[in-house]
Amino acid sequence: MKLPILTVPGVPVVAISALLCLLAGAGFISGRLSGKWPAIAGTIAGLALIAGFLTWAAADRELPFQVANQFAGTIALATPLVFGALCGVLSERSGVVNVAIEGQFLAAAFAAAIVGGTTQSILAALIAAIFAATLMAAVLALFSLKYLVDQVVLGVVINLLVSGLTGFFYDELLQNTSPAPVLSKLRIPLLGDIPFFGTVLFNQNLLVYLGILSVIVVWFLLYRTKWGMRVRAVGEHPSAADTVGIRVIATRWSAVLVGGAFSGLGGAAFIIATNGGFTKDITVGKGFIALAAVIMGRWHPVLAATMALFFGFVLQLGDSLGPLRTPMPSDFLGMLPYIATIIAVAGLVGRVRPPAADGIPYVKGHH
Repeated sequence: MKLPILTVPGVPVVAISALLCLLAGAGFISGRLSGKWPAIAGTIAGLALIAGFLTWAAADRELPFQVANQFAGTIALATPLVFGALCGVLSERSGVVNVAIEGQFLAAAFAAAIVGGTTQSILAALIAAIFAATLMAAVLALFSLKYLVDQVVLGVVINLLVSGLTGFFYDELLQNTSPAPVLSKLRIPLLGDIPFFGTVLFNQNLLVYLGILSVIVVWFLLYRTKWGMRVRAVGEHPSAADTVGIRVIATRWSAVLVGGAFSGLGGAAFIIATNGGFTKDITVGKGFIALAAVIMGRWHPVLAATMALFFGFVLQLGDSLGPLRTPMPSDFLGMLPYIATIIAVAGLVGRVRPPAADGIPYVKGHH
């Protein structure tokens, strides 16, 4: 079922949107907003910005803005970001900064492509992707927790290493390999029959549903289990946690490895949820966008997943606006998600607090 074409007055909508953004900005600058008001103001400003921008971009165009395509594309593009955000939340909640989400994505995508293409098995591709990403997570944990290497520098090195290795082996191994099999869509009975939203939300591939389930699972693990309590404890006060008998290093290891498994699912999505093919640096910075979602989501799995959806929306926006022949260059449309990432993270500097021990190495007896 298609939505009817909605026509709105361009100038008033853009003017009202601009006014709302200015009011929200003034509230932030004044410092008088407290409690939930900063979040409310930010949400209003974001929605106003999107409404105003879309109204301006679609004004006087031959084709209407396709809302259904935008929503469906948002979910597809946000799926790997959700898994990456969950990876980042688990790692950083335990006190390990994970800048290597990009490398974990890329390693998982390469493994899914080569194993899936060779075996023509989706299950084998998923297992290979999880193994590859978890292996990269183990490298991160080993050098940051045992050898106390600077975690940010280590993450950058892992990203560069994986990019170089996958690029080399792509030329050597994947040129003559068949594409991996692709997941088919699974329509949920009854819910899939809901007009418009049923097709957009409940007629997706398996990884989309796993992503939704994973958000619930990670929330439950962190806030309703003893393991989650220990993870949060070693990320906030490792010395105090050690005093009461919690094994700080072992707990951090487990959190990083579990996060690596989730990033493996995200990396697999670049292959088996698209066209089954691998290209060099196929992730094109999506791991860094997932990290931004972690920060914007205040290291909470549900909020981080919500921010991943926001970035998925912005990523899809460039594709949705392309056919409208907007006055903006196509290169600028491609830059939109990265510009949004920079603006969003820069606006939160000093306004959000990471786990107290995030990025701080722990040596027993030295704290």
